[in-house]
Amino acid sequence: MSLQVTVANATNLPNLEKFGKIDPQTTIVFQGSAKKTEVIKDELNPVWNQKLEWNLNDKSLEPHDEVEVFVKDWERIGRNRLLGTARVPLKDLIKSKSHATHANVNLLDGNKRGTQAYLTLQLRYEPPKKAGMGDSGGDEDDSGGGVTVVGDDGHEQKSHEEVDTGAMDFDGGDEDGEEVDGGGGGSIGGGASGGMVISGGGSRRRKKSRLQRKELSTKPEDFQVRVKVWDARQLQGANIHPVAKVTVSNQTKMTRVKHSTNTPVWQEIFFYNFHMSPAELFDEVIMVQVFNSRKLRSDALIGSFNFDVGMVYEQEDHCFLNKWLLLTGTDEAQAGVKGYIKISICVLGAGDEAPAFKKSQGDADDIESNLLRPAGVQLRKGTFILRAYRAEDIPQMDPGYFEGVKKVLGVGEEQKELVDPYFVFQFAGKNVKSKTIYTSDHPEWNQELRLAIRFPSMCERMKFMIRDWDRLSSDDTVGTYTLDLSAISSPGEEDGFLPTFGPTFINFYGSTREFSDLPDEYEDLNLGKGEGVAYRGRALVALETKLGEYPEIPVEEIHNHDVLAVHKFQRRRKFLLYGAFAEATMISVTDGPVQFELSIGNYGNRLDTTVVPQASTTQPTNAVFDGCNFYFLPWGDNKPCVIVNSSWEDISFRLEPLNMLLKMVERLQSNLRKVQIDIRAAAPTAEVATKIIALLDFLIKDCSQPIPQIDPTSSKYKSNDLDMRRQEVREMELQRIKQDAIKLRENATDINEAVNEVEGFLQSLRRLAIEPQNSMPDIVIWLLSARKRVAYFRVPAYDVLYSPNPEATGKFCNKFRTVFLKQPGAKTDSALGAEKVPAMLRLKLWLGLEQHGEQFAAEHGEGLMAVFAETYENQINVLGNWTTKGVPRPKWSDTTGNIRLDKDSFDCPSGWRWEEEWFISPELSLTFDTDAGHKRFVEDAFECQQRYPAGEWKQAATPYTDVRGDAITPRDEILAPEGWEWEDDWQIDLNRGVDEDGFEYCVEFTLGGFTPVEKTYHLCRRRRWVRARSLTVDPKAMMKAEKRKAELAEGWEYAPLFTMKFHTKERRMDLVRRRRWHRKMIAMGAQASAVFNVDKKKQQSEEEGSVMTSPRIFLTYKAPHQYQLRAYIYQGRGLLAMDSDSFSDPYAYVCLMTRSQKTEVKKKTLCPSWDQSLIIDDLEIYGDPQRLAANPPDVVIEVFDWDAVGSPEFMGRAMVKPLVKLEGNDPRVPRLMWYPLKRGNEEAGEVLVSFELFLKENGDLPFMPPMEGKLFRVPSGIRPVMQRTAIEVLCWGVRNMKKYQLASVTSPSIEFECGGTILQSNKIKNTVKNPNFSDPILFFDVMLPKEELYTPPMNIIVRDHRAFGRKPIVGLSVLRTIQRFRTEPLKELDEGDPMPPESADGSVSGSGDHAIDMPEDKAEKGPLKGLKKQMEIITDEIDWWSKYYASIGETEKSGDYLDKGYDTVEVYDQPLEQIEQHGDFKDFCDTFELKRGKVKEDEESDVVGEFKGTFRVYALPGDPNATLPPRHLRFLPKSDPVECLIRVYVIKAVDLQPQDPSGLADPYIKLKLGKNEVKDQDNYKPNTLNPIFGRMFELKAMIPVHKDLKVTVMDYDRLSSDDIIGETVIDLENRLLTKSRATCGLPITYNTTGPNVWRDIQTPKQILEEYCKSKILRGPRFYGNNSLAIEGKMYNLADFEVNHIHNEYQGPPDQRLALYVLREQPLVKEHIETRPLFSPLLPNIEQGKLQLWIDIFPMQMGKPGPPFEITPRQPKKYVLRCIIWNTEDVVLEETSVLGEKMSDIYVKGWLMGQDEKQETDVHYRSLDGEGNFNWRFVFPFDYIPPEQTMVVKKKEHFWSMDETEERLPPTLVIQIWDNDQFSPDDFLGTLELNLNHMPKPAKSASKCKLSMLPDAQGNAPEMMSLFEAKRAKGFWPCANEETGARELAGKVEMEVEILSVEEAEEKPAGVARDDPNMNPHLDEPNRPATSFNWLTSPWKSLRFILWGRFKWYIIGFLIILFLALIFVLFFYTFPGALANKIVGV
Repeated sequence: MSLQVTVANATNLPNLEKFGKIDPQTTIVFQGSAKKTEVIKDELNPVWNQKLEWNLNDKSLEPHDEVEVFVKDWERIGRNRLLGTARVPLKDLIKSKSHATHANVNLLDGNKRGTQAYLTLQLRYEPPKKAGMGDSGGDEDDSGGGVTVVGDDGHEQKSHEEVDTGAMDFDGGDEDGEEVDGGGGGSIGGGASGGMVISGGGSRRRKKSRLQRKELSTKPEDFQVRVKVWDARQLQGANIHPVAKVTVSNQTKMTRVKHSTNTPVWQEIFFYNFHMSPAELFDEVIMVQVFNSRKLRSDALIGSFNFDVGMVYEQEDHCFLNKWLLLTGTDEAQAGVKGYIKISICVLGAGDEAPAFKKSQGDADDIESNLLRPAGVQLRKGTFILRAYRAEDIPQMDPGYFEGVKKVLGVGEEQKELVDPYFVFQFAGKNVKSKTIYTSDHPEWNQELRLAIRFPSMCERMKFMIRDWDRLSSDDTVGTYTLDLSAISSPGEEDGFLPTFGPTFINFYGSTREFSDLPDEYEDLNLGKGEGVAYRGRALVALETKLGEYPEIPVEEIHNHDVLAVHKFQRRRKFLLYGAFAEATMISVTDGPVQFELSIGNYGNRLDTTVVPQASTTQPTNAVFDGCNFYFLPWGDNKPCVIVNSSWEDISFRLEPLNMLLKMVERLQSNLRKVQIDIRAAAPTAEVATKIIALLDFLIKDCSQPIPQIDPTSSKYKSNDLDMRRQEVREMELQRIKQDAIKLRENATDINEAVNEVEGFLQSLRRLAIEPQNSMPDIVIWLLSARKRVAYFRVPAYDVLYSPNPEATGKFCNKFRTVFLKQPGAKTDSALGAEKVPAMLRLKLWLGLEQHGEQFAAEHGEGLMAVFAETYENQINVLGNWTTKGVPRPKWSDTTGNIRLDKDSFDCPSGWRWEEEWFISPELSLTFDTDAGHKRFVEDAFECQQRYPAGEWKQAATPYTDVRGDAITPRDEILAPEGWEWEDDWQIDLNRGVDEDGFEYCVEFTLGGFTPVEKTYHLCRRRRWVRARSLTVDPKAMMKAEKRKAELAEGWEYAPLFTMKFHTKERRMDLVRRRRWHRKMIAMGAQASAVFNVDKKKQQSEEEGSVMTSPRIFLTYKAPHQYQLRAYIYQGRGLLAMDSDSFSDPYAYVCLMTRSQKTEVKKKTLCPSWDQSLIIDDLEIYGDPQRLAANPPDVVIEVFDWDAVGSPEFMGRAMVKPLVKLEGNDPRVPRLMWYPLKRGNEEAGEVLVSFELFLKENGDLPFMPPMEGKLFRVPSGIRPVMQRTAIEVLCWGVRNMKKYQLASVTSPSIEFECGGTILQSNKIKNTVKNPNFSDPILFFDVMLPKEELYTPPMNIIVRDHRAFGRKPIVGLSVLRTIQRFRTEPLKELDEGDPMPPESADGSVSGSGDHAIDMPEDKAEKGPLKGLKKQMEIITDEIDWWSKYYASIGETEKSGDYLDKGYDTVEVYDQPLEQIEQHGDFKDFCDTFELKRGKVKEDEESDVVGEFKGTFRVYALPGDPNATLPPRHLRFLPKSDPVECLIRVYVIKAVDLQPQDPSGLADPYIKLKLGKNEVKDQDNYKPNTLNPIFGRMFELKAMIPVHKDLKVTVMDYDRLSSDDIIGETVIDLENRLLTKSRATCGLPITYNTTGPNVWRDIQTPKQILEEYCKSKILRGPRFYGNNSLAIEGKMYNLADFEVNHIHNEYQGPPDQRLALYVLREQPLVKEHIETRPLFSPLLPNIEQGKLQLWIDIFPMQMGKPGPPFEITPRQPKKYVLRCIIWNTEDVVLEETSVLGEKMSDIYVKGWLMGQDEKQETDVHYRSLDGEGNFNWRFVFPFDYIPPEQTMVVKKKEHFWSMDETEERLPPTLVIQIWDNDQFSPDDFLGTLELNLNHMPKPAKSASKCKLSMLPDAQGNAPEMMSLFEAKRAKGFWPCANEETGARELAGKVEMEVEILSVEEAEEKPAGVARDDPNMNPHLDEPNRPATSFNWLTSPWKSLRFILWGRFKWYIIGFLIILFLALIFVLFFYTFPGALANKIVGV
């Protein structure tokens, strides 16, 4: 494909030549590529006729493309002069059918003014073959302009109208929406900002806007989206075949096609699995569409509904259940609502519980009250108009090969910017892009980008992207900006407004700006995935929303006056950015100097040569070892400062209110956190209430503060409409919060409710504290090393913005803070958890207007700012003499050597003056050699040798080198430095990959690749010599001496080469040296700019111009203050296991500023008790101590795992603020607190620590902590207070132990360690026979901390006893705290029997052996006798499923079960153990997971088994001789295994994950218990995701040997192995041991027979006695059969059986009473539990649910009762007979050739879901809509009467092996059709009758009206059930909804009858009028004689059609014809006859 431009000729070109004529030449530029014509000499009207062609490389043209024309006067010498220019749009060329056009363009001069010159062009376009003519029709796109869709990756894609939907060839587009009438609604989302509304009543108060979507994680996770499509209603169209399509992201699934219905029922579920980050997934669009599968793709779409995934996830439980979606269609005029579709949808993340998708019943199914649609009253057409004006600071995106060649050769025009930017606007899956501006980093588009929307929209975020056009490759993304609609709009009725934005700049961030020819490592950052690390440009945009119409064209130029109108928003003011660096430590780069760069936008970017140099970087400094672990930068007394001058728009009017709101949020959050801590600590209620009142007082005060007002008339700044709107919203919301807070303060009574209200206030304030129009770029701090960017940190500008109003100042403005730098593209969200921190900085920043610059200097305290000009003097060593001759860099230069900077060439900047002369200023970091900070150092030297091939080894030319191969001093000449002494002689290092002589070999030293084996081709070898030396003096004193020595030295720095690392001491191999010179400057004004203009003329250079450089700025201090840090490291808990033995060897580093220390190593523990104080003395800190106390530096704690081999492994990091004490006698005591350790994004344990920072200058310090050996311990005033405590341990057993070292764990024992005390259990002899301990009770008498906060963890260590005395650790579990097991000590029980209660007269109400005959018993006998006659066991009507459906509320399927008073069952929507009252069945013992081995990053820890046990913790008397209280753990069952019978009742599965390509599965049940396995494969349920199993399984097992019952739902496959759909594991042991008695649920009543017969082994009385014994309760004692007492409380049977319906199945009264009492206790009731299923492939994503219950019967107790029969109900066979008698008032669809309205009527009928359709014969030529048929339809079907559902079984395809079962409502469909002979029959009308709920027929046709039919909610005046009436006859109306409104299409007189199969056999009847034609007999219809088929009866057509209507015309015609014939014959024969007469013949 190509574009061809033929330049024909030009006329009237201006003559610019003074002598002669011009030489014209035409240049055509397309997409940055220029082509030229030949030169025509001396001609004003040149003719070229020259064709220029561009290859488009399979890229189609776009409507906004254009070509630029330049006609110039060619000059041999000098530049060509412009004659005229023009732009030719290609839009008409694209739309042209021939793809060719002719253009005669008027040329404009250089000032864009018209001339008399014209140029004639011919353009031709060859489109790609695959595109065809798709782009030619501008009307096919609903937005009118043929919008080209640009995907996220920049590739052009088809719009929705062009996307192929797969096998079903219909369109998937959904671009438009229509006006929809609707009532008010209560908002549950965001209204205009993307929320949703459930229609119904709504209040007049302001709607709650959708929450601003919080910052989402960019780490990929597993997600599952489930969508269940229930049904649809009121779909527009006639006789449609609807199919629903649901698209999530790029995954699409479709339902089955439902034939000929407007109310399809699908009930299909779809699963979408994703492994994406939340930030990506939540912005993806969910598209629900309904199509008519019969139509062509152009008009297949009926309606659609769009919203994003995040909308669903933000709802409660992350789901929408049973919501009706309002469907809207395409851009048909006045199309309106297209129908409604009902769905349930949920988004599941790891660990989320899937909701049950149950179809709603009753009121919840009402469309109007449960409608999901965009918030607002109307769903209207709309347009987002984005005005893209211009952009700036766009980085280079294309390589500059040719630019470099042109520059070298000196040819071509001026250098071009290597980027071709265009702007992309994306919303709701639709994109539109601007034109491309070629070779410009500051493009001016000045275009409107328009997107059609349906407003209010369900999508939340819009994206703006700047992309770079590439000719040969895919386009690159420069940057992406995301804007939330909720931030730029408001749904309120009073203060609501449409989305609006700007004009304002938006900033783009992404990867680093520096261009590289290699692929960008961080390209994803440019797409908005993750935090951008660098500023990549900004764009000026404005957004406007218009309702009521769609755009005609997607892109349009902005008028010039509109462009000029936005200039006022571009006014810039000068800003100053100051940065003062206090300390830099934990530096990761140690092999060269590093520096820090501070930038805002592109100002201060040191590596960008296009930017004016500024003092934005610190001086290059080498990192120095701190003597312990970290490296720091030794800045000393001179702290580096940086200053960045920049120009931005003044948006302080936006950022100041933002800072005020952020401070409100921070204060409220801090106060709320204190209240929540007190609540968790169980503080007194009065104390908590006082804090809440104080919190509310602060909140009311904050909300009463006026926020800065915006003045729209101000000349300092320019506000826009969004600014004013947000100000109004903020003021109203703050007033509302204030009023609500006042009410809460006055009326609050409950603390938890008050806290919930306050949390709501906090959320509201957070929504207000958002500024979408923040055009001020973020500040970026970079760590640089050798021109390479290593790490960064981003700071929002408003955080450091200065304001004269202190409340509006940024929270970090001019305040020192500690920041951790991050590596670009780091996986961790927080740098605190990074395994290696690139650097930690303590710095302060200040940003403000230049006029406020003096405020920064005013806050320095003791520091003084000094500015120095800087240059380096360079020399080279020539023959032992240092000289400047021959230096490879300038004699005087900058630090890089690239810029020449002579001392006398500096021009002092304007506003500055020199204070003194140049002086030498040595770099202090060079005084520290590689051994600085070390007390022991190993010196090394590599001895090098070489040889010729086959020669001998000789000394190399460079005999000694370092590890990098650089030459060094020979080892014998290396002397020990001053203060050091050698420990031993030089030795060969053999602890490496070397031979026995220590040599390693290679081919060439420079190539590397050393090996320890010598080969013949090896020509070089080397070996390492090492020699250790130790420090003999104090390292601190030595470092100070080195510093003083350096200050007195000449300041030279030496190195072998300028590119290598410099040092202060001259060495033998050093060939170059340099020294730094400084000259101090003083500013004469606060606004002076410190940028030097270095005059090259003074440098005697031949080059013209000058260069610019920036000075060095320092914050100088006279002397530091001396501090002492005391770090109290007490203990850790819950640390990660880093070693293979499940333990770690942890130790901790403590780092404060430039000093660090290390704790001792604690071996083999995850809960180390260090109990150590670290003292960092003589800590030098600069600055005012008072300010330091107010804002202390952070102390960093790093925990590592020590390894004997290899480097230590990082375990976690924490940051803590120390308590600063400026006086030695400060009475405050630091309190030990737990601080979480961060490792990556996860918590990695906790450490219990505290810190004190003492100023040593004011008084004596407290005594040092006590010492133990060489270590300081934590002092007594800080360590916890201890208390004597008892810990009872129930060591019950171990379970599911995995093998260790390939051997089974058979003889384990357990060690329990807590507080330093260890107890060991006895040994299990053989876990195969009995995994329980024979003596399970252990007792601790230990001293533990009294405060709960300090409670130590409990370590559970499992050892296996093996041969030869080995006891390896095979499992470990750590309980972080045992506080949840704490209880009160027991008191001695007072044994005695309770007395029965006395009556009112003082007499005893009963005795133990006397049965009271209550009068109620006699009253019960009467009804019982009557009930015996009525209550018979009818198994056909009452079964277990009746009980089930009655229990879940589906009473229509349970018959009269409830009326008979039968029991129901508890149906839980979760596992039984998760029911709150059962507490996971942990009342007897808990289950603790045992783990083993090292925990790897991004992997779950390996669980190797379980420990069964529990603990009881309580205080003991302090006196060791006092009597101990009774034990808690007693009356335990035997620990021997118990043989049990297990009955598993599996009811059904819900929403299983599909496994087959059809989107379905063939599930069956598989059970596994120990070695027993049951596979119910023969009873699989084909083609379903919601199978009803109804299966009962019996298994026997020894518990606890086999305790875990695994229930698996499998998918049956014929050809391959069966797949696991999901599984659930049930702990039978916990159910057997729990006191909640989960073995067999207790029913409501005790029945000895009947449908609810008692099935337990024990009777209720036996169970009650056992329960009282286990709970240590006195009783039960029966008083007769009707009363009993427990713990003195009396229970009477009459109280339980009030209004109770008795039946003949109930048991004796005493058993019934015992059962009633049992059900009052916290025992397990008769139940059905719902268990989630999980797959091993997706372990955290639920795969469906399974309903079941389990009965457990110990065999030793006897035989259980009979099991329930739960086999699923089987359908019965019925026959529906439908007799079509007549039709009336049928629409006359056709007009005959004679002009008569008529129809050839016939009737079609079928049962919905069945394929068989039956038709009557045709009643031809009905002229009045009447049809006579007497025709019988016969439909056999299967039906389940109790459930009122029809069962349809059929094969989906002819190749299907199994039938798919559907359960549908029995719906009869009757349709009236018009028969056509030569075209498809015409549909006239339809009638759908639900046989269970159908309208009663009318007695006559006149009474038959549309009002008889049910409305959208299924309601009608009179309804009936045909199954109850058996027969119905009359008239029913047929309707047609093709136009969207229901219209009467005819009336059908018919008779319908339901018969069972037996009744049908007794009363036979044939189909139609066939034999047996009886019951009743059908006669031939009495049709008029005109009813016939004209094609088969032509004579009848003549008789009844022509003769009847035209008889007299025909007769008249025949008479006239006869007379004419006679007349003709007369005239024909008359002449002859007359002649004969005359002649006489």
